[in-house]
Amino acid sequence: MPLDAICLSGVVSEVRAALTGLRVEKVQQPARDQIVLSFRGSRRLLLCAGASQARIHLTAASRENPAAPPMFCMLLRKHLGGGRLTAIDQPALERVVILTLETADELGEQGRRRLVLECMGRHSNLILLDGQDRIIDCLRRVDMEMSEKRQVLPGLFYRLPPAQEKADPLAISGEDLRALLDDAPDGTDAAGWLLDRFTALSPLVCRELAHLGCQDRERLLSGEDRERLAGTFSVWQEMVKGENGKKFTPWMLVKGHSPADFSYMPIYQYGGSMEGTAWDAFSPMLDAFYEKREQAERVRQRGADLQRTAANARDRARRKLALQEKEYARTQDRDALRICGELITANLYRMEKGQRTLRAQNYYDPEGGELDIALDPLLTPQQNAAKYFKQYNKAKTAETYLTAQMDLARRERDWLESVLDQLSRAETEQDFADIRRELRDAGYIKGPAPGKKEPRRGPSRPREFVSSGGFRILVGRTNIQNDQLTRDASKSDYWFHTQRIHGSHVILCAGGQEPDARSMTEAAMLAAWFSQGRDSGQVAVDYTQVRNVRKPNGARPGMVIYDPYQTAYVTPDEAVVKSLAGK
Repeated sequence: MPLDAICLSGVVSEVRAALTGLRVEKVQQPARDQIVLSFRGSRRLLLCAGASQARIHLTAASRENPAAPPMFCMLLRKHLGGGRLTAIDQPALERVVILTLETADELGEQGRRRLVLECMGRHSNLILLDGQDRIIDCLRRVDMEMSEKRQVLPGLFYRLPPAQEKADPLAISGEDLRALLDDAPDGTDAAGWLLDRFTALSPLVCRELAHLGCQDRERLLSGEDRERLAGTFSVWQEMVKGENGKKFTPWMLVKGHSPADFSYMPIYQYGGSMEGTAWDAFSPMLDAFYEKREQAERVRQRGADLQRTAANARDRARRKLALQEKEYARTQDRDALRICGELITANLYRMEKGQRTLRAQNYYDPEGGELDIALDPLLTPQQNAAKYFKQYNKAKTAETYLTAQMDLARRERDWLESVLDQLSRAETEQDFADIRRELRDAGYIKGPAPGKKEPRRGPSRPREFVSSGGFRILVGRTNIQNDQLTRDASKSDYWFHTQRIHGSHVILCAGGQEPDARSMTEAAMLAAWFSQGRDSGQVAVDYTQVRNVRKPNGARPGMVIYDPYQTAYVTPDEAVVKSLAGK
């Protein structure tokens, strides 16, 4: 859900308590819509102005930064670097956060700068103001053609976004609310009614208030429903206004294994279809909520062309394989062609040229039944027999050829599916560069134009974990890295991979020792988590020592064979994976 004004106020209170008075040490822009301010004490503040992910919160997640910082990032470094955060404010019931910093220019003169984050869906923006609240620059410039009501351009004085023409839900009295409810016709959708009349209420909160106040019917059908909804609304007001501070409960809704929504209060409207969990603070909850969404967004933005190329190639390989399998199935009936040829040869003495059908006794049939054989009237009996034998030999040759071709097509399809699987988990620029190189080497995409060099990148590093027993566990990110990881591992290390499904190669670095059972299980769980079986209940993971893993000649990146091996069955657990990463 978008961060509504009430929830945003809870986040702002949390950030204000943690960062006020600290100095900005670093300014980074890991993505087009994201700015990360690093403060003393290893505290990082994320400001995101993405259309679907606008937010502000403390973050512990590490984000890769581009090789060359964008111009807006350089501007923020110039004006905010070394500045002390003096205030974090939110205009009442607005999805706007204003950071005020004391700064010094090149001559050491003190000044003030403000960084404004507007969390308003597709209109979200990040705006830098000078000491007179004049716009220095912004992430998205809005001119007269884009908006006649409000322009956001360098040199203009900053103005807050136009207020919605709705009532303040925190200012309305119980009597006034009941009067409004009495005017609502019977059958009115309570959630829609709240959303239309009050600002700062998200659709999720409106549905929850209706769910609690209308006896689960969510419609105003009687005076009792109106009274209950008014009472529920009053309780909500007390929670938000709270004399001793807001009584928020950071709450995340999870459907299956994926975060579905969040709020500042418990949500019960979904019953058993979603699981609700209370968090101690907003920032770690938002970090967890947006983690997978950001990864999906990275894949969409950076890997869209790779995803499209690999998916199209995979679909072509599937269609080609389906046609080959259909043709192969036809070759399995070739004995009928041979029998027809032999029966024609055996009955030449009673056949005439121009005959269209031969009815002959099938001496291959145990019951001695007769068989009707179609003939070409333009051919002699001998030529008809030769035609059937030729078709038989052609089908026999085709079987051998198609068997080899289907094996190649299956390997091509499986490799392309592994590329798509790796793309779904790609995180860094190097991951996408490795996958691009892999597709280019396979001939699916073109190389750089003549005379144009590709940007140089540092060596790709695998994901690294530490088991409960203290053993390093390395997880490959791409097929190229999987090959490198297995090639560089010691022969006594242990290699893990999911059985019959695509996933990363996992190496448990044994260092000549015999790993404990728990470490082996944790390595198997990592192999299951970084695979297509992440959301499954039980995943089969094969494991063996690296000395038993071999790469066939000419095989695609990431493709290996192994024997002997053992199989472990594990259930992927995100909490365990994160605990191993944090060691």
